[in-house]
Amino acid sequence: MKSDIEIAQSATMKPITEVAKLLNIPEDELELYGKYKAKISDEYINSIQNNSNGKLVLVTAINPTPAGEGKTTTTVGLGQALGLMGKKSVIALREPSLGPCFGIKGGAAGGGNAQVVPMEDLNLHFTGDFHAITSANNLLAALLDNHIQQGNQLGIDTRSVVWKRCLDMNDRALRNIVVGLGAKADGVVREDHFVITVASEIMAILCLADDMEDLKKRLSKIVVAYNFAGDPVTAGDLGAVGSMAALLKDALKPNLIQTLENTPAIVHGGPFANIAHGCNSVRATKTALKLADYCITEAGFGADLGAEKFLDIKCRMAGLKPDAIVLVATVRALKYNGGVKKEDLSTENLDALKKGIVNLEKHIENLQKYDVPVVVTLNSFITDTENETNFVKDFCIERGCDFALSEVWEKGGEGGVALAETLLKTLETKESHYHPLYKDELSLEEKIETIAKEIYGADGVNYSQSAKKQLEKLTKLGFGNMPVCVAKTQYSLSDDPTLLGRPENFNIEVRECYVSAGAGFVVVITGQIMTMPGLPKAPAALSIDVVDGKITGLF
Repeated sequence: MKSDIEIAQSATMKPITEVAKLLNIPEDELELYGKYKAKISDEYINSIQNNSNGKLVLVTAINPTPAGEGKTTTTVGLGQALGLMGKKSVIALREPSLGPCFGIKGGAAGGGNAQVVPMEDLNLHFTGDFHAITSANNLLAALLDNHIQQGNQLGIDTRSVVWKRCLDMNDRALRNIVVGLGAKADGVVREDHFVITVASEIMAILCLADDMEDLKKRLSKIVVAYNFAGDPVTAGDLGAVGSMAALLKDALKPNLIQTLENTPAIVHGGPFANIAHGCNSVRATKTALKLADYCITEAGFGADLGAEKFLDIKCRMAGLKPDAIVLVATVRALKYNGGVKKEDLSTENLDALKKGIVNLEKHIENLQKYDVPVVVTLNSFITDTENETNFVKDFCIERGCDFALSEVWEKGGEGGVALAETLLKTLETKESHYHPLYKDELSLEEKIETIAKEIYGADGVNYSQSAKKQLEKLTKLGFGNMPVCVAKTQYSLSDDPTLLGRPENFNIEVRECYVSAGAGFVVVITGQIMTMPGLPKAPAALSIDVVDGKITGLF
């Protein structure tokens, strides 16, 4: 069996200009990055705004396990299947971060015969969007420290600087640092921090902005520090907006690539769902809806993270209304949730499946709270038995969900036809009455507790003393009407990664809260989640190489 990168490198790609024709995008409206990648011009995006919208389908999953779920693989395969069936569809995905590529999780191009290509380009530098975001973030940090050094006219309290530098790499040594050491000319000594680029507010802003005007407005609102009176100091106060916007000018344009079967894919933006809002850009999604009859998009990690943030943050802000949700699970992952060790997952075990399927049950219940039709799909493995598959199918149908088997990893688009047919039937027969989980008028504490109780299944929320004070301050400063973006482990419905299945009798522990005023939400840090990950003992980087001009070892 070929590896993912071997499959991707043996693919027959079409020039991106030909792929664009499937969406009626003229060649001169593309900004080419080589033969197989392009950005869609601002002028063309503006010209299609009167087009009617296609159907919006979100793909999400149960909580991730070492057994694998295949959310992005399913998203890509579903788009390929719709293309095989003669439907005009486009996939809208996030861009991968270098952190997981060189760490433990791997890339984000799908897998097997359901991938977007060129896979190596996408997983590495792509069109430079992440480099632009990193540069804009660190320019703001440099201007902030320079302002303090050059007299500090804004009266910034150096103990209350909240803006952090960023790097698109897992580097735990940069979590907590000291800057300004050395001579007087080397700056003011203070504690500083790094986050991974996908956790930067600049990433969130880029992904939520409608256009350049909106981008600049959001950039100006970024709170970088507080002055000695306790008032916020913004990027606008520092005069940083214009230069940051210049760095982000091209990054704001969505990227067009293709799947292994030449289905168009718009890949743009890449916030993580465990520490950020986990969705591709609003601009890419809205463009996809204007270009095709079906837009298949995904949100990161399990439905308790990516889907909740898609539905409560992205859709709320952008005025989007999903028509259906596809919830991905695997028999192997459900048995893992039922207590089976990874090495024993290939053996039929209905008792463990019955025990672990409560994780899927909770995600179904959660998604139904938004009044959007749900289709459950099992990402098929050769070790799955008929008894196991039928058990999951009956379980889903009993709970009002349509069900389909997916074999896209092995068969590509052909393996997703059953899922595509089920989805189309769902779209035809069931109406979406989407609404967010909570109202803007609720207090920040009420919003946090609503998510904790309704989505995670917690009994309540415990706040650290500092988190309580931060919430009080943010409310007094006028940020109380914003939605909340909860940073939480992806491995459990709780904030404890070891609690699998459907945990009960627990509280969510909130240790820190801060505002991303430009993005338009309040970030809530729970448990032991880190905004700058570290590398594992044997990182994937150790297996990556270039052999005879080809990159090897990416997965």
